Amino acid sequence: MSVRMLINGAALETVSPLDRGFCYGDGLFETLRVLHGRAPLWHRHMQRLAEGCARLQLPPPDVDVLAQEVEKVSVGLECAIVRITITRGISARGYALPAETMPTRVVAAFPFVPMPTNSYTSGIRVRWCSTRLALQPLLAGIKHLNRLEQVLARAEWNDAEIFEGLMCDTDGHLICATAANIFCVCEGRVITPDLSRCGIAGVARAALLDHFGDVEIRDLLPEELMHANEIFLCNSVRGILPVNCVADKSYAVGSVTRELQKHWRANGWMAQDGEQF
Repeated sequence: MSVRMLINGAALETVSPLDRGFCYGDGLFETLRVLHGRAPLWHRHMQRLAEGCARLQLPPPDVDVLAQEVEKVSVGLECAIVRITITRGISARGYALPAETMPTRVVAAFPFVPMPTNSYTSGIRVRWCSTRLALQPLLAGIKHLNRLEQVLARAEWNDAEIFEGLMCDTDGHLICATAANIFCVCEGRVITPDLSRCGIAGVARAALLDHFGDVEIRDLLPEELMHANEIFLCNSVRGILPVNCVADKSYAVGSVTRELQKHWRANGWMAQDGEQF
């Protein structure tokens, strides 16, 4: 794997094993799609990162410095996936916050691997995961470093025909896919799960909420998907992915999903040949 990485601005490849991000998952990350040196949803990523820092009582990074480092690691790449990781840095052993925080900042670029064209045109197959998301409003919405629930959920299958897994919370409400937010269309109403108790509030989700303006954000039970007319997933890297099958139930790729795919591309958030609709 070809990775370009900066750690606190230097071309390094390792962090200390005493870093609180390594020891406790004490930090945040953002995964950006960078097209020709530009991150189309940059301001939304920075807004979520700032919110996460406030929640975790972390000093926020300098956004201008981050922008320079993202540009540096992605230079020469037509399309790259850049991960920004911010941790609380090294401290004495124990959970107590250090008297002085010296955050660790990692900016790494990975080559982008395009999705197959038919994933966007015909849709993807997903399954239900048995791993549940714990309720923790303090951490809900932000992209903190502890992703063990998603790791265990993704370990539930190895069938290449299944692209994603849907996750519920411990109360049985549908929340998200392992690496994407979910929307459904029921009798003309666009619905997406309430993420005030758990789950990641994706930047792609935020962009779609702004576009629609009248989405129902509420608790969503798994059985409600049985009556949905359309289902689609979204994230900032893959864009809008129609769902054509949940377990054994099939779905058509509908007009709302198609309109959103066109909107996504019209805003310059997609640029690969395999993503033309």
